[in-house]
Amino acid sequence: MLSRVADSIYWMSRYVERAENLARFVDVTFNLILDQPNMAASQWEPLVSITGDEEYFSKEYGQATQDNVIQFLVFDTKYSGSIISCLSQARENARTVREAISSEAWEQINSFYHKVRTASVVSTSSHSTPEFFDTVREQSQLFNGILDATLSQASGWHFSNLGRLLERADKTSRILDVKYYTLLPRVNDVGTTVDDLQWSSVLRSVSGFETFRKQFHTITVHRVVEFLVLDRYFPRSVQFCVDRADDSLHAISGSPLNTYQNPAEQRLGRLKAELAYADVQSIVNQGLHEFIDDLQIKLNDVASAISNTFFALRPVANSQSQTLSTTVQGQTQSQTRM
Repeated sequence: MLSRVADSIYWMSRYVERAENLARFVDVTFNLILDQPNMAASQWEPLVSITGDEEYFSKEYGQATQDNVIQFLVFDTKYSGSIISCLSQARENARTVREAISSEAWEQINSFYHKVRTASVVSTSSHSTPEFFDTVREQSQLFNGILDATLSQASGWHFSNLGRLLERADKTSRILDVKYYTLLPRVNDVGTTVDDLQWSSVLRSVSGFETFRKQFHTITVHRVVEFLVLDRYFPRSVQFCVDRADDSLHAISGSPLNTYQNPAEQRLGRLKAELAYADVQSIVNQGLHEFIDDLQIKLNDVASAISNTFFALRPVANSQSQTLSTTVQGQTQSQTRM
């Protein structure tokens, strides 16, 4: 597979997953406001903080009101991290590789983009509702389902899966970090009904509330952290995403599991091992915020290694001249046991 095609498929799925998770972030805020209407004014600023682009928001919008934050996160075409910008980039990547994906997948992502684009030009009240963000989630899930059902599970599908899962792991950690550090209004609320309502909203935002209840019954900070970070079977937990991403990465290169042939496999394998041997008590003792900061740095390192290994154009010597390699392939170094 050409690196150009692999790159586009990888980022197509990352952008769609990013759009879905932004919708989930807004959805959890709506849920919190419904449960605690007296705190509505303080619940929107954390959504700006999660992007890391507070300076841009402050310059363009000023106060973190509901309408301003939704416009910023959803419809701001000048902001590359908004839902509409993510879908525009996902659609453009899909357009450039239409020969590598199914017509059904292309039609769905095109329809998804136009639904959000149409919503951006209608009245504010129609898109400032939980129902709109439910639609964004459903459209993303429909796209992923179509892609899984119509794309051969060869290199193209594995690049798509790799992008989707790395993005999901990053965003699950971010929503957990925001709750732990900024959503809780007072230390005195820990362990109270207010705390339970907030953690319940977070679990619902990742579609994990019912699964969590079946596994743990009662909500505590330690159990939520264990579920969202270390659970091996819940599809949106960090551990699950990293494990399955590692499977796809090895399927692309053809190297056996628990070995590595390139820096991407080495970094992702190391992160997988660290999570496998982590325990929730040590995470909380270390500091959840510090743990998540370190996790996000490592996920970014993995993404950089994937780009350098599979997508970057590298000079290759031949008998005639220097040419550029554009074929996706693993490194040729010997396999090394982890």
